[in-house]
Amino acid sequence: MGNHKNLLQFLRSDPPVATARSSSDDDDDCEGLSSSMPSPMTSWSARTLPSPYVMSPWVNLPGFGGDGVVFAGGGGTGLLGSLVKEDGHVYSLAAAGDLLYTGTNSKNVRVWRDRREFTGFRSGSGLVKAIVVSSDGRIYTGHQDGKVRVWRASADDPAVHRRVGSLPGLGDLLRSAVKPSHYVDKRRRHSAMGLRHFDAVSCLSMDAGAGLLYSGSWDKTFKVWRVSDSRCLESVQAHDDAVNTVAAAGFDALVFTGSADGTVKVWRREQGKGGATRHAMERVLRKGESAVTAISVAAEARVVYVGSSDGAITHWQWRRGVGAGAAPRNGGALRGHKMAVLCLAVTGRVVVSGSADWTISVWRREEGANHARLAVLTGHTGPVKCVAMDEEDATAADGDRRWVVYSGSLDGSVKVWRVADAPNSTARTPAHA
Repeated sequence: MGNHKNLLQFLRSDPPVATARSSSDDDDDCEGLSSSMPSPMTSWSARTLPSPYVMSPWVNLPGFGGDGVVFAGGGGTGLLGSLVKEDGHVYSLAAAGDLLYTGTNSKNVRVWRDRREFTGFRSGSGLVKAIVVSSDGRIYTGHQDGKVRVWRASADDPAVHRRVGSLPGLGDLLRSAVKPSHYVDKRRRHSAMGLRHFDAVSCLSMDAGAGLLYSGSWDKTFKVWRVSDSRCLESVQAHDDAVNTVAAAGFDALVFTGSADGTVKVWRREQGKGGATRHAMERVLRKGESAVTAISVAAEARVVYVGSSDGAITHWQWRRGVGAGAAPRNGGALRGHKMAVLCLAVTGRVVVSGSADWTISVWRREEGANHARLAVLTGHTGPVKCVAMDEEDATAADGDRRWVVYSGSLDGSVKVWRVADAPNSTARTPAHA
């Protein structure tokens, strides 16, 4: 993601953005952009005239009588504002530069900038369950209908987004049409190409260094796509139940998958015959009765966090300087939620978890495997389905480091928070709960 300038964009008092123009696409899977006037985020300052946004239950600004509450935090921790659009449940979000992308069950992807809706684009079918943005500006969206769609902003008008492809691409489909080996048997006596997900795409993860995109699906597989040409390099039958989460580690060519079958598996990327990319399972990191719902990686620290339906966040650390295949250290579990953990995000030493209990917990990794809980953020009135975060560039005047947290919920809102590292008011959580 970017840096604290992303947040500062939201705080500016800029003039309204011009209306987003609509574009069409000949493909019946894409309906082009929504054509509508940009709508503002909930107010960042007191308004003198009543409006539907002021009366909205999502207007939770500190100091203006909102219902956002923060526990166990301090030193600048609080709710900054909310993004409001009558679009249904928020299932996915991604921050890139000064833009925030949000996906819902209305098939829309909204793009926010400067306190208001900047533009948006709409897919002809498929709830938007996952969003990732590549370094070259392409936006990848995973959908309920099993497709991964690829979008790009117009060079002439950044408010116009067009669908530039889908995964698998046409070339892969043509090649598979003449190679029966690309066809595999599917459930319910259906037959479908092994290149395609035949159930919802539940998660996406980008390994920028390797130039690969990973997609996980309820069809129990994960697939590996080469970003440069959208080729499907591999389809892996990974689990006995739906794949809920996939995460490229960013170290040692590792990839993690988590499933409703209660397992987390570790896969190592290798070069096969003729230089082909293949992934071999290195170990089963976790087995349990509770479903695995989220995985996030602190690549620099080589720590992997796993959220599950029992409300726990377990974590492991890979040691440096040991041989490939060495067992990681189990750091124990963080327990701060009463219901399932649905999403995780990590930046530096800070971990954010969103839960079905409507709360967001913010943790800081300390020495060894210990973690301190910096804050519990409340204000959503539904399960928190997705989170993203970013650290501000400079420390505050009081010396605290600060982060911006974005949270999307099934209550239909996206909230923007600031969290400060306030060591005197943290609630410590032992490594082994």
